[in-house]
Amino acid sequence: MSERLVLVLGGTRSGKSTFALQRVRELSADRPIAYLATAEPGDPELDDRINRHRAARPADWPTIDVGTDLPAAVKRAGADHTLLLDGLTLWLSSIAPAPVGQIDALLAGPVARAMLALSAHPAPVVVVSDEIGLGMVPMDEGARAFRDLQGIVHQQLAALADEVLLTVAGLPLTLKTS
Repeated sequence: MSERLVLVLGGTRSGKSTFALQRVRELSADRPIAYLATAEPGDPELDDRINRHRAARPADWPTIDVGTDLPAAVKRAGADHTLLLDGLTLWLSSIAPAPVGQIDALLAGPVARAMLALSAHPAPVVVVSDEIGLGMVPMDEGARAFRDLQGIVHQQLAALADEVLLTVAGLPLTLKTS
C-alpha cells in the first residue's frame, strides 16, 4: 500500500502541477523523487510546456518516460522514490486514442494494472490529472467516450487516494483527506 496517494485535479493552467510539485516535496522527506512524464514531444506548443515543466523541477530528479506502460514506469522508478506522475490525462490518451466501445476493456486491463501499481508503491505518490468533465458535452463520440473514461478513472483513483484536491485559479481545494 502506498504510504500516501494524492490525486491533484484541475483544469488547464489551474495550478495543479505547481501545487503537485510543492506537495511531492512535502511528502518526500529524505527520499529521492522521480518524475513520471507522460507528455511526448512533437509540436511547438507541447514542447514549450514540457520545457517549462522541466525548468520548474530540480535537475536531479530522474525523469521516467511512461509511454503506454505505467506500471513498468512505476517499477523503473524504484520503491525508494516518491513519485510525481504528471499527468494521468496524457497517459490515458496514449492507451485509448479512440475509446469508443473500449471503456470496459481499458478499465479491466491497463487502467486496473496502473491503479494497482500506483496504490501498491511503497513510497508516496502524487498524481496530476486534468478535470475535463466540467465543460460542455462534446459533439464527437470519441471525445465523449474519452471524457467518460477519464471521469470513471478519476472516481476509481479518488476512492484509493488518501488526499484528493481540485485546483482552481492556483488555489487547492481539498475534496478528500484521511
